[in-house]
Amino acid sequence: MPTYPGQIHSKLPHVGTTIFTVMSRLAAEYKAINLSQGFPDFDCAPELRALVTKHFNAGVNQYPPMAGIVPLREAVAEKIESLYGARYDVEHEVTIVPGATYAIYTAVAALIRPGDEVLLFEPTYDSYAPAVEVHGGVPVYVQLRYPEYSIDWQAVEAAITPKTRAIILNTPHNPTATVLSAEDLRLLEAVLKKTDIVVISDEVYEHIVFDGHQHQSVARYPGLAERSFFISSFGKTYSVTGWKMGYVAAPRELMNEFRKVHQFNAFVTNGPLQYVFAEYMKNRDAYLQLAALYQQKRDFFLDALKGSRFKPLPSRGTFFQNLSYEAISEEKDTDLAVRLTKEHGVASIPVSVFYRQPPAHRVLRFCFAKSEETLKKGAEILSQL
Repeated sequence: MPTYPGQIHSKLPHVGTTIFTVMSRLAAEYKAINLSQGFPDFDCAPELRALVTKHFNAGVNQYPPMAGIVPLREAVAEKIESLYGARYDVEHEVTIVPGATYAIYTAVAALIRPGDEVLLFEPTYDSYAPAVEVHGGVPVYVQLRYPEYSIDWQAVEAAITPKTRAIILNTPHNPTATVLSAEDLRLLEAVLKKTDIVVISDEVYEHIVFDGHQHQSVARYPGLAERSFFISSFGKTYSVTGWKMGYVAAPRELMNEFRKVHQFNAFVTNGPLQYVFAEYMKNRDAYLQLAALYQQKRDFFLDALKGSRFKPLPSRGTFFQNLSYEAISEEKDTDLAVRLTKEHGVASIPVSVFYRQPPAHRVLRFCFAKSEETLKKGAEILSQL
């Protein structure tokens, strides 16, 4: 096999294979119950599958418009307005994209120049910092306060410098399963008021908020909406993560720059599936009932763990439950996660991998977007530790 004769100067020298790939591969190798990677082990709604057949057979299999088909952009804009009171112009302010991770990367690519600083909250989802670094930006970290994983807004204000170009927000938050409050968003609005900082808001779990709380989108707050990319995911909402479909809403000036990058990158997003979602979004219950579904799964999983020595940390949103294992082991979470997979048959995600310099917290993240049978089996094994 030929080898490259030159020297590659990596733009991401410290980046390896993601923890999600590592743990899912390990789970498959050892035939373990996979509670690591964040995807459902159950299928999407049969009505959604039926629409796929309908629209693929309708012959809409060529390039759609670069920004997305108009009916889907209209459905997205109507949904955002009905939920958050913000009106986005369909023609210039809504774009359909191949997944939320793509949207975040594209927003960073459109904004960040070498030397620009981007504020991130630790533990931070693993795609954020590489997106910043590959464009010459500098990640600046503000650590969330354990065990509630709350934001110290004074620390945020102190971290802002003349070089700060953007802040990446994530609520509901992965990997901590926390949810920002209305007060958090008002404080952010006040902190950014006299700056030109752009917010890249990752809201892919917007419909999965528990215990009667309301999702606080940047779109609710005019002082944030005017400077924010609002990003969400069809995959997370409709249990079709493998379809890699999402959407972005942003003020015209920001979206214009976003689309400049988008048109030379993916250019378009899967055409037939856009027609599928445009029709399926008429069923509002499909996303309005999502929180109740996943809260039931969270509660089922926690109830099954009542006899264990794990200590649950607050799970207010997403489909993740973090468990402290301080009463079980003094192992590093990375070591315990591997041992649990190999020796006990349950795969999880060690939360320390989402930090640059991990604190001494002993926490594993488990995904409860699974069938009750899967959750019961996993909890039974964990309860024996």
